[in-house]
Amino acid sequence: MSNDEIFAAAYREHYWAVSRYVARRLDGRAGEVEEVVAEVFTVAWRRRADLPSSPLPWLYGVARNCLANTVRGHGRRRRLVDRLGNDDTAHGRHIAAGPETETPGAWVHEALARLSASDQEVLRLTAWEELGIDEVAVALGCGRRAATMRLHRARRRLRAEIDRMSPAVAADTGHSPREGDRR
Repeated sequence: MSNDEIFAAAYREHYWAVSRYVARRLDGRAGEVEEVVAEVFTVAWRRRADLPSSPLPWLYGVARNCLANTVRGHGRRRRLVDRLGNDDTAHGRHIAAGPETETPGAWVHEALARLSASDQEVLRLTAWEELGIDEVAVALGCGRRAATMRLHRARRRLRAEIDRMSPAVAADTGHSPREGDRR
């Protein structure tokens, strides 16, 4: 099988998985998802000779780098708009969320958001993308032992954040987030 055929097979087989990976990380910015996915597969096309036999974790690693570039670009644009004074807050337009806007289980996402970007990523790769530790290592560009340690530490930090939030979560929902653990 030629490198072009290998790339085409990887594209057909993994396009939607990479799209979902990117969409979950660009929460609310659907317009950018296709651009990032196109960039991922452009990189994969250029490096098609380097595609491993199991390309999905490698594609997730490429997507991670492409997302980082997108986030940096978004930050640069936001800082420019702030410097120009042309943003919504400068013109007095504020949007207030209603009381029913919080989604069920939002406290989990809040706890996750309090973690570092690297902790969030290792947890998302295992929970959202359902990767095994060897695949996580490939996606993160590190060894198996390092990936295992990162996952262990991230889980411990997430548990600590959830425990810190427990009184607030219990007040908001009427039960402790660990109720399911007591069965």
